[in-house]
Amino acid sequence: MAAGTEGLEGIVMGPSQISMNVTDTTAWATAMNNLGIAPVGLTGPPLVSDPICVPAFEHSLGLMTGMAPVNPMMTGISLLRPAVPPGLPVMKEIIHCTSCTLFPANPSLPPPATRDRPPGCKTVFVGGLPENAAEEVIREVFEQCGEITAIRKSKKNFCHIRFAEEFMVDKAIYLSGYRMRLGSSTDKKDTGRLHVDFAQARDDFYEWECTQRMFAREERHRRMLVDEHLRPPSPAPIVHYSEHEASLMAEKLKDENKFSEAISVLLAWFERGEVTRRSANNFYSMIQSANSHSRRLMSEKAAHEEEMENAKERFKNALAQILTGFEQIVAVFKAASKQKVWDHFSKAQRKNIDIWRKQAEEIRNVHSEELMGIRREEEMEMSDDDYEESSSKLPPVDESALASQACALKEENDSLRWQLDAYRNEVELLKQEQGMFQRMEENHTKDQQLQFQQQAMQGMQQQLLALQGEYRKKESELEKIKEENSHVQALLSTLKEKEMNGFTLSVSNQGSQTSEGGPAARPLKSEKGALLVLFQPFYMSIHLELTLNIYGLICSD
Repeated sequence: MAAGTEGLEGIVMGPSQISMNVTDTTAWATAMNNLGIAPVGLTGPPLVSDPICVPAFEHSLGLMTGMAPVNPMMTGISLLRPAVPPGLPVMKEIIHCTSCTLFPANPSLPPPATRDRPPGCKTVFVGGLPENAAEEVIREVFEQCGEITAIRKSKKNFCHIRFAEEFMVDKAIYLSGYRMRLGSSTDKKDTGRLHVDFAQARDDFYEWECTQRMFAREERHRRMLVDEHLRPPSPAPIVHYSEHEASLMAEKLKDENKFSEAISVLLAWFERGEVTRRSANNFYSMIQSANSHSRRLMSEKAAHEEEMENAKERFKNALAQILTGFEQIVAVFKAASKQKVWDHFSKAQRKNIDIWRKQAEEIRNVHSEELMGIRREEEMEMSDDDYEESSSKLPPVDESALASQACALKEENDSLRWQLDAYRNEVELLKQEQGMFQRMEENHTKDQQLQFQQQAMQGMQQQLLALQGEYRKKESELEKIKEENSHVQALLSTLKEKEMNGFTLSVSNQGSQTSEGGPAARPLKSEKGALLVLFQPFYMSIHLELTLNIYGLICSD
């Protein structure tokens, strides 16, 4: 009742809490839109004319006037916005309190950012408070969202508020972005823009963990109840031993239907140590009854074996009849495959008959193999029975002889095992030696290959040195030939100049003699000198050609 009274007190609020003109049509329409209530425009005369029930009804607004205005911050109305159609801007109204006023932010701005909600969050962070905001003002604003358990205010214009329930935090987050003004002051210290966000508090997390543990305990308890409900019932308790219970148990041991239950009780009595010298006779009689049940079991086994043998015999006879039928079918197909019958069938009929014959032969072969397997098993069982009978008919053997034979066989076995171990060791040694030999041979072959390669490298180096020496000799010979050629060229040029000079002198001398009418030119001193003068250019040209040919051969080499 107290909670209901508080809710009613929160709903009936005086007009001093909100200073809104009731004749302002736009303001009331916006407020009703924010609360999720669309104004209904009613026209015509009032439906109810009783002034007691409805003091006044404004037809232009479609609302009743004269009532206390509804505050979005009052207790019992959630501050979470209802579902607004997409495309419509979210409108927030001015909130008037006793000591302050909250102005909404610009609706065109993006909504304020918040962090991820911690688990079990009951605490909010409130930043951007006015510097002169006291704790009473903060409590007055946020107490309308729900019951506040603690307020921790800092000197740096922020505080932490802890609510009693988690849903109250959602109402407080709705105030994020509002601008708070204390009274009617315009001082900077009396104004501030609120930023409300989720806070991570250790107390909230501890309570959330406790709640989760409680839920886990409840779940475990529920599962335990379900498991107990689905668990099979426990066996009946074992009765304590007494002579009366022993007599009843002896009767149960004689009954085939109650034998298992009686055996479990008898075993429990043995484990408890109920057997004494006084009760030994009773337990002996019960053991005797259990032994008599073994004879009944043997008779049942013999009956079942007889039934199984009869069933096997019937199965074998039926299988033999089936095999006889398949033999007859195969004989029919063979008779149809003879030449004098086969030629009268069409191609498709021959194909079908051939397929059916193959199928019948395969099935016949399978059944004949199965029947032969059954007969082989029977022969083996008969041979085992004969062996058992023959072994039972053998005369008794002396135990000392058997013991001596066993000792001899054991010693022989030990010696053979030791020989086998020795052979194994020898094989391992041979394997190791073979591996060593193989490694040595591989190393020897590698060394030989390395030596061959080194020798080849040395031979190549010697050939390279010889070629370098020959190259140097050729270069020196070429230099010499070049020098001789240059020397011969110089000599040839000088001889040509001398020849030209001598020819001009001789011509000039002859001309002077003829012109003067003097005697003829003076001959050379001798014929050898004349020949040398004539053939000297010819010899020089031949020598030059030989020199050039030798130089060309050297270059080609």
